[in-house]
Amino acid sequence: MAWKQHIPNTLTACNLIAGLAAITLVLEGDLVMASVFIFIASLFDFLDGAAARLLDAYSELGKQLDSLADLISFGVAPGMIMFTLLSAGCEGSCNILERYHITPYFALLIPVCSAFRLAKFNIDLRQGEHFIGMPTPATAIFFASIPLVLFYQVNQFSLIPLGFFADFFSNTRVLAILTVLFSYLMISDFHIFSMKFRRMSWKGNEVRYLFLILAAVSLILFAICAIPLIIALYFILSLVFQKRIARGEND
Repeated sequence: MAWKQHIPNTLTACNLIAGLAAITLVLEGDLVMASVFIFIASLFDFLDGAAARLLDAYSELGKQLDSLADLISFGVAPGMIMFTLLSAGCEGSCNILERYHITPYFALLIPVCSAFRLAKFNIDLRQGEHFIGMPTPATAIFFASIPLVLFYQVNQFSLIPLGFFADFFSNTRVLAILTVLFSYLMISDFHIFSMKFRRMSWKGNEVRYLFLILAAVSLILFAICAIPLIIALYFILSLVFQKRIARGEND
């Protein structure tokens, strides 16, 4: 039925709306709520893919619309967040790149590399059950988590002190390095596992279950500060199991 085709596209449109809301909030100076809307966009991005699979409602229009929405929500929006954070860190710095406000422009790599990543995904037939290059939603979630970590650096639900997370993400040079690193990872040839389960057995899903276990432990220990750590774990596990993922043993 034709109505089935509209459900995934409607969810994709919601992803786009959330991304636009995030950009608007960055312009208004509310980085925390901008980050929240990037998380909302990632939820809609997950739901539109799930709906397309469940309803068998794939279309070329939906594929292109999804990429355009992802570029806004997971490229432009996190890029603007990082530009704002890097700009704030330049005030009063003695570093020449920061003194002349060159460092904030590193953030432009995020939307540019996101565009290349999404275009590559659309034409690369190798990307079926796993990804080649860091997915844009994962990168966006990493960057969107930084304002949340800085805002909620004292978390009463954490089992250990979290001040070092805030100190780490308050360092402008660290942020600049992370911006360049994750931008590179998006257009790299690293094989990154997906979270699509064909079956629920342990065999064939070892990397996915190990990731879920480590993510749960991280959330218990570090609360909201665990989000960037979880994204880092996602890449580290992909790197450790690189050969198995490339051979499709965890698909």
